Amino acid sequence: ILIHLFDFKIILGKNGVPVAENFRLEQSTIADTIQVGQARVRTLYLSVDPYMRCRMNEDTGSDYLLPWQLSEVADGGGVGVVEESKHQNLAKGDFVTFFNWPWQTVAILDGNLLQKLDPHLVNGRLSYFLGAAGITGLTALLGIKEKGHVAVGANQTMVVSGAAGACGSLAGQIGRLEGCSRVVGIAGTDEKCSILVQEMGFDAAINYKKGDVAGQLRELCPGGVDVYFDNVGGDISDTVISQMTQNSHIILCGQISQYNKDVPYPPPLPPDIEKIQKERNITRERFLVLNYMDKQEASVLQLCQWIQEGKLKVR
Repeated sequence: ILIHLFDFKIILGKNGVPVAENFRLEQSTIADTIQVGQARVRTLYLSVDPYMRCRMNEDTGSDYLLPWQLSEVADGGGVGVVEESKHQNLAKGDFVTFFNWPWQTVAILDGNLLQKLDPHLVNGRLSYFLGAAGITGLTALLGIKEKGHVAVGANQTMVVSGAAGACGSLAGQIGRLEGCSRVVGIAGTDEKCSILVQEMGFDAAINYKKGDVAGQLRELCPGGVDVYFDNVGGDISDTVISQMTQNSHIILCGQISQYNKDVPYPPPLPPDIEKIQKERNITRERFLVLNYMDKQEASVLQLCQWIQEGKLKVR
């Protein structure tokens, strides 16, 4: 069987922007027969995520992430369909997912590692299992539940940075569903801001590349910011934190503005912002969705229910 695979070519070092030349596409073959316990799967969807930048360093900076190896096939979240199975729980035609799916068109995988999927849960949109009903949606939902301290009737204002991204766009909607009375997004184009307000139900959105972000935040969040879903770090986050209320909460989801720099995770705050954080007792704890996998099944079902009911919009 001839397959196409994407393998990892060059390690960037910690300071550098990934480019196409860091990868190469190869043709190869895999075995015609599979062993007991295995399944041959055809790849349908692959997820390309910010955390993968860390895997392009010899030291990922995370004990739960292994670096990609030179000239080995890259991998990440994937969804595919079983073409042949010698595993007792898998049959031809089953849709399956795996967090370390190899970036190749066809693969032979250990059936014990594959999780079966029910397309009806996501109205047939299988790619949602890598997004809104997958690790991305879980990150948004569990981040808000575990670190956001959102309460119905508490009249809380949530700000989301990277709000038009896969996780941010869900986080804003989930914040509303969980009880926030006001949700404001920060994104990088007028089109993204328009989508957040008109399609995703955000109350307002700020284009950080235009105008005075701090001034717009003060206008849109007159009572201050109670919950901050932080995807980006850097100057944007410093601006938001400076307007947070006493005993408020930062959901430290990502720091994408810092991923191409040689800094620890989470990056330290500037001294003046750190002083604000401490004086106002603002929580800022590293959040790892994998620590809450005991809540995965119930959380995925909740996400799927919202999708089916049209309460969670996905682009």
